Amino acid sequence: MSQTSVSAAPGAPASGQAAARPAGWRIPVLATQLLILAVLFGAWEAGVRAGAVSGFLFGSPAGVLQAAWKLVQSGELWEHANYTLWASAAGFVVGTLLGTAPGLALWYSPYGAKVVEPFLVAINSVPKIAFAPLVILWFGTGVISKVALSISLTSIVALLAAFQAAKDTDPDIQKMLVSLGATKRQIFTKVVVPSALPAIISTFRINIGFALVGTVVGEFISSKYGLGHVIFVASSLYDLNTVWVGIFSLMLLGFVLYAGVDIAEKRLLRWKDQTYATQFKL
Repeated sequence: MSQTSVSAAPGAPASGQAAARPAGWRIPVLATQLLILAVLFGAWEAGVRAGAVSGFLFGSPAGVLQAAWKLVQSGELWEHANYTLWASAAGFVVGTLLGTAPGLALWYSPYGAKVVEPFLVAINSVPKIAFAPLVILWFGTGVISKVALSISLTSIVALLAAFQAAKDTDPDIQKMLVSLGATKRQIFTKVVVPSALPAIISTFRINIGFALVGTVVGEFISSKYGLGHVIFVASSLYDLNTVWVGIFSLMLLGFVLYAGVDIAEKRLLRWKDQTYATQFKL
């Protein structure tokens, strides 16, 4: 038999070059991102210096750097950021676990799911921030109340996402396993949970923002520490530069928590292709 070989099209990159191409994109992408930031902050600073933008109402990049350096030198920035980070992380982890486990468990009982679902929708429709004063009264003004607020925001989102992801599991695969004699527990562990994991982990990213919101709102209402406390006090004194320091610090904390979710995704979803489906040459 003759062996047929397929040659690469003219100008097409070799397989080694194609594999190495995504790594080569990092430098231009990073350079573009830094350029965008430089343009934005440069225009902001130029507008303040030219008088087109009110430095009193919007602050200025130079003023933000001065305020940040002052907080760094005194050690206050790290103290407040550390307080917010750990409260948000604790609320995120506990709330996500408390929501995900019952959400998946509802798959076991369709009757129980139908009974509980209206209550879940009702609870989810109420803005959780409305419970903030009650949570402060119940748990005090310490870090526990901030964690409790984060849990209240993240748990219901995780529960609904896990419940929906479990319901969306391919019914044909479940029927096939039933015909092969699989038990309900085997279907749950081998099909339902792995099928729901991508949607659950996607919800983790949403819950990062909710965890930070819960913590910061608690710090707004009553707290001596935290970035929310820094922002609240600075805004009361019309110190917009310090307000921006708190906001940018919260962004950095979001990146830290987001990186943790990425690590968890890579370990839990090793079977899933992590490359973007749209990364092809048009």
